[in-house]
Amino acid sequence: MIKVVRGNPTPEELAAALAVVRARAAAMADEPSGEPALPSQWSDPGRIARRERRLPGPRAWARTYWPG
Repeated sequence: MIKVVRGNPTPEELAAALAVVRARAAAMADEPSGEPALPSQWSDPGRIARRERRLPGPRAWARTYWPG
């Protein structure tokens, strides 16, 4: 139930507001619940591979060894 608390809306304004509320309720009912949302593009590891590869610097050989 919708109740107008302030103002005096015209029937057209009231119908428009009701249409928005119904559309939003229908959209929320259509959304699947319990399924995880797809990750956004910023967390996609594939976006890193799209960058241009940099050439190794003059001391790059020193950073290739991992002691252990």
